[in-house]
Amino acid sequence: MSGTQRRSLEEYLSLQYPFNVIADPDGGYVIVFPDLPGCMTQAETLDEIPAMAEEARRLWIEVAYEDGLDIPLPSYPEEYSGRFNVRLPRSLHRALVESAEREGVSLNQYVATLLARRDADARVEARLAELERRLEELDRELAELRLVATTAG
Repeated sequence: MSGTQRRSLEEYLSLQYPFNVIADPDGGYVIVFPDLPGCMTQAETLDEIPAMAEEARRLWIEVAYEDGLDIPLPSYPEEYSGRFNVRLPRSLHRALVESAEREGVSLNQYVATLLARRDADARVEARLAELERRLEELDRELAELRLVATTAG
C-alpha cells in the first residue's frame, strides 16, 4: 500500500476476499485466495470449507499485518469470466487428457488444479523470497549492532 495510509487490522479483517475451491483428485478440497499470495488451505468435506477459508484468510491477514507487509485489497470476481483459450502442442494435450483420465476427472478440472497448485507455489516462493530478503536485512543490522557494541566496549 505504498503511498497510501495503512488501514487498521480490523478494516482488513472486515474485507471480503474471493477464494477458489478446487476438488483434490486425492480427496478433499483445496481453498486458494488469489488476492492473498500463498494463502491457501484444505478441507476434507464441503461443510468444512467456510470455516477453513475464514481461518486461513484471517490468519494470513493478521500475520501480514504484524510483519508490516502490504495487504492487497480484494479483487472483484466479475472482472474475469473464468475462461481463456490456450493453444498446446498435441503431445501435451494428449498427455494431459491421459493424466485426467487416470485421475478420474475432466480435462478442465485437471488443468485447473495444476494451474492453481503451480500459481500457489509461485506465490509462496515469492513470499519466501521476500521473507529471506527481510531476514538478510535484519542480519546485516544485527551485525552492525554487534560491531558497534564491540568497538564501544
